[in-house]
Amino acid sequence: MTELFSPAAFTDTKGGPLYVQLHRRIASAIESGQLKPGDSLPPEREIATMTGLSRVTVRKGVEALVSSGQLVQKRGSGTFVAARIERMEQALSLLTSFTEDMQRRGRQVESHWLARGLHAPAPEEVMALGLGANDRVARLERVRSSDGTPLAIERASLPASILPDPENVDGSLYSMLETRKSRPIRAVQRISAVNLEAKDAALLKVPLGVAGLRIERVSYLPSGQVVEFTRSVYRGDAYDFAVELKLAPKAERTSE
Repeated sequence: MTELFSPAAFTDTKGGPLYVQLHRRIASAIESGQLKPGDSLPPEREIATMTGLSRVTVRKGVEALVSSGQLVQKRGSGTFVAARIERMEQALSLLTSFTEDMQRRGRQVESHWLARGLHAPAPEEVMALGLGANDRVARLERVRSSDGTPLAIERASLPASILPDPENVDGSLYSMLETRKSRPIRAVQRISAVNLEAKDAALLKVPLGVAGLRIERVSYLPSGQVVEFTRSVYRGDAYDFAVELKLAPKAERTSE
């Protein structure tokens, strides 16, 4: 710790603002393993004394690391290096469920249910699912975890004609739909970057405002009927989404 917070490390006038230099040094120590998950940082006052920086500067540098999820602050306990999350590569070319993805990796799957039931559809559900004004919609909302770490929040909507008993869904939704010959065979998926709001950040056990991925999926049966409209939020520090790209047919290419 003495070397990490040595005053000599903050004498480079070309290194940018002092709080940025402090941020970089701590982040580098975490990346190199000098600071390990669970290690505690000295109190703000002590870091200021060791570095010769002001407490305001120290606070800004530490808060930036808390916001990025590299440090966690526990009231009454202090500031700690966050646990490392193993990043997982998810292929965008396969239509699979969260349960199937985790089982393929040999990982345990847990679900924390937030809601299950039949409801009158909201306007966006009517549009996405092609429902009539008097139709009902089955909603499933849960936090999906693997090996004890929350990774995603799933909010799925299906026509009640497809899923009249949402309270009976326990594990994989797709496995249940498959037994009823209603599993989707294709989907259109959109991914966008988000900063997690308070509710979702708390459910995923990450700091407010950290980066996440919002995934909106509309899935179809072989007949072309829409069977599922899902809005999921994934931890940005846990997933890399990958897709294979191929050269377009010559007739579709724009000539140089």
